[in-house]
Amino acid sequence: MDHINWYPGHMKKTKDLLRDSLKLIDIVVELLDSRIPRSSKNPDIDTIINNKPKLVLMNKSDLGNEEGNRIWKKHLENENTKVMFVNAHSPKDGARITKEIQSILKDKIEERKAKGIKNVTVRAMIVGIPNVGKSTLINSLSGRKGAKTGNRPGVTKGKQWIKLKGNIELLDTPGILWPKFEDQEVAMNLGFTGAIKDEVLDIETLALRLIERLISIDSAVLEDRYGIEISEGQSPLGVMDTIALARGAVARNKEIDYTRVANMVLDEFRKGVLGRITLELPERE
Repeated sequence: MDHINWYPGHMKKTKDLLRDSLKLIDIVVELLDSRIPRSSKNPDIDTIINNKPKLVLMNKSDLGNEEGNRIWKKHLENENTKVMFVNAHSPKDGARITKEIQSILKDKIEERKAKGIKNVTVRAMIVGIPNVGKSTLINSLSGRKGAKTGNRPGVTKGKQWIKLKGNIELLDTPGILWPKFEDQEVAMNLGFTGAIKDEVLDIETLALRLIERLISIDSAVLEDRYGIEISEGQSPLGVMDTIALARGAVARNKEIDYTRVANMVLDEFRKGVLGRITLELPERE
């Protein structure tokens, strides 16, 4: 199957959602997936927020490889983007983020203090696609279970304000996906990482495409994990069959259980069991 039909997500119009919220906040915190920074970025956000201060958080940095993280950091900083690599589960990273928000808004805070406001509160809005780790990050930032979390896209259903340390109020928003996936590579990357619900995808085809991608990046990640050897020129389907046989993903009639092996490969990639893997790098200028 060359084309996969993709679920567009639970979507309120992106532009309306952001524009309605922008007037309430001082800074936008954009959360991306370190494994797929380009694919996990909503293409409308930069245009809509215009000159509003922004902090980009590259989440799941422990799942992206170190070299990929370094390349992306350099690329974003060359674009004058404030960027931090974080792990949403880390309270230590939560403290770093709070400090960085205060640093970015230092002039605005001082300006308000000069007007006689003693305890200046700044407001931030966090945006990101489903399953990028927003709710987990908010819990780390707030130090409480203030936001529902889950490993399924779309847990957050509406806006909510959450108080953070350092006189910061954070506006959470539902995960935002755009309605059309015109770039199939972007769509597949979102499927690989679980940003699109598995229930509406062809899981077997998705896993096959992931195997194909991993072979092109570094076939050793599959060889080491599953104890197999990938011969030169071996097809992705052939590799999938080899993995299935190595792990006993075979039905009673001795046919390959493709659904079982597909779920296994996707799950182990998403959890980092296959190692730290960055699926895309900045386009060469």
